[in-house]
Amino acid sequence: MWSGSWVTERLGVELAGDESLPGLLGLALRRNPKRAHLLVSNVLGKHVPQAPSVVHGHGVALGRRVRELLGDAAKDAVVLGYAETATGLGHSVADGLGPAPYLHSTRRPVAGTATAGGFEESHSHATSHLLLPEDPRLLAGDGPLVLVDDEFSTGNTVLNTVRDLHARYPRGRYVVVALVDMRSPADAGRLDGFAREIGARIDLVTTASGTVRLPDGVLAKGQELVARYESATDGGRAAAAARFPAPLEREAAAGFGTDARTSPSGARDVEGSAAAARAPPGRDG
Repeated sequence: MWSGSWVTERLGVELAGDESLPGLLGLALRRNPKRAHLLVSNVLGKHVPQAPSVVHGHGVALGRRVRELLGDAAKDAVVLGYAETATGLGHSVADGLGPAPYLHSTRRPVAGTATAGGFEESHSHATSHLLLPEDPRLLAGDGPLVLVDDEFSTGNTVLNTVRDLHARYPRGRYVVVALVDMRSPADAGRLDGFAREIGARIDLVTTASGTVRLPDGVLAKGQELVARYESATDGGRAAAAARFPAPLEREAAAGFGTDARTSPSGARDVEGSAAAARAPPGRDG
């Protein structure tokens, strides 16, 4: 199983917590001015290959725990998953809670679709989330709102979500669901205080919990490591282009244009244009 030990060895970042934590998470390096590390799930099937039964099973198990927690109120619950990483996890939680309506956030506005809410994910590369339900009444009920994310690190995203939605559609109960709770004690206290402030109950359901240990100077060290390996990668690409110019010329002559890139083997890489063609508007993966 991929463990993320490469980042631990080079940056000194460590995961500490429940025995099940290493099976759920690994560490990766990220290009981000705010964080040097990235928590990568082993069970989401998004970045690390995983059996579909494992991916779906973790979400369903969390959903069943939410159903048990809510009791009779589960029949009125609405599930909200966070783009991009927790979209599939949210579906699985809704399956376990079910039957429950499900909506995930998106980064992309859709012409002609009214925005039912929005919030900020401050640490993300793309911070703004929008909620665009087909039925604008979906979030207007007073039943429990179940918020699903892959990891709960500071709680800022959840606080921003609840603050926005509670102002629009006040309700008495929220349930936060995540595979892992990686908050500090201070961050955990902020959520409890916020619940008292708005007069609502906020429960937390997770598979495991722990913390991330960050050494001094880790952000600068991570940025230097990113720059070093990106420079090495760019140099390798330039060398390959100089060594294999003929396939590139043939592609241009064939009329594929600047979006089509050719590997040294002559195989076209049209990932950017093909992905844009496949992705429907207003959907995040």
